[in-house]
Amino acid sequence: MTEADPRARSSWFQRFLLPGFALKAVIIGGGYATGRELAEYFIPSGPWGGLAAMLLATGIWSLVAAVTFAMAREMQAYDYKSFFRGLLGPGWVLFEISYLIFVVLIIAVFGAAAGEIGAATFGWPALVGSIALAVTILAVVSFGTGTVEQLFRYASFLIYTVYALFLILALATFGDRIGQGFSESPPPQDGWFAGGLTYASYNIVGAVIILPVLRHLTSTRDAIVAGVIAGPLTMLPAILFFVAMVAFYPAVGAETLPSDFLLRQMDVPGFAVVFQLMIFVALLESGVGAIHAVNERIASALQARGRPDLGTLMRSVIGAFILAGCMFVAAEIGLVDLIASGYRFLAWLFLAVYVVPLLAIATYRLLTRRSSKR
Repeated sequence: MTEADPRARSSWFQRFLLPGFALKAVIIGGGYATGRELAEYFIPSGPWGGLAAMLLATGIWSLVAAVTFAMAREMQAYDYKSFFRGLLGPGWVLFEISYLIFVVLIIAVFGAAAGEIGAATFGWPALVGSIALAVTILAVVSFGTGTVEQLFRYASFLIYTVYALFLILALATFGDRIGQGFSESPPPQDGWFAGGLTYASYNIVGAVIILPVLRHLTSTRDAIVAGVIAGPLTMLPAILFFVAMVAFYPAVGAETLPSDFLLRQMDVPGFAVVFQLMIFVALLESGVGAIHAVNERIASALQARGRPDLGTLMRSVIGAFILAGCMFVAAEIGLVDLIASGYRFLAWLFLAVYVVPLLAIATYRLLTRRSSKR
């Protein structure tokens, strides 16, 4: 281990919490932060069914993240191309195609959500909010991994704090309705398992997107612990949000922006602006994570050919090219349709090219090693 190796000076935060914060950063954007995804995949199963689905998704995230992190460290693969080349061999190109579809879709969702937030909070035309998000994403990804990690760290503290305040205000304003919603709700209704599995499946690709931040891991134990912690860290804000949504179940499920609907019910001067700005930061985190993964994949390919690393200008150009196409998709389709249709397609896609092969190969390697030790 050389002096320049980041693992030589890795902190406890970088080893155990940063991966979870990074995973949350990638997943929280768009429909999660606005509540639209929660309305789509959890509210239909009722209060208890929704919570059951969220716990299922959390368990899947922890399992897949722990296995992904451990295998990435074993293969020393810290970008998605290197990881899937080691996992699938020549089949790695299937993930590349799937990931590009994913990037286009989620950035389009983020752009649509930013436009909706700008319109709801400040009365802006939708395009203004989308452009503001794109420009901010470019400003962060241009400076590379160090800047991205700092964003994940400090934005995470902001997001957890605002969601905690959100729940406190919800309990103070309409807490009786929340209690009533849970007490009058039947046991988990049909569909909770499918909802949790679908939500977990298309989002867990975040565990591969954040591979660049795993360079701080010092052992397989670090990787497994970080992966297990990542699931709860990622889902906690969503659970807080969902509990507040139960107060207006089932009507809240029809809202394009459940966050804006609940904020109007609270009617706390100033907090609506704070919350919507927090959502913008969440969209920023997720967009940065997705674009940064592409930049790191290209940078890794250049280094393998003995060429210089990507500079600030090239990172900006690549990001601008991707964002321009995605924002066009956002404007043409819209937030609700993107989440309702596109995400289900992604769930099956990533189950096939990532989750099933990962768990199958990891299980095979584990059994093979045990047999060789006997």
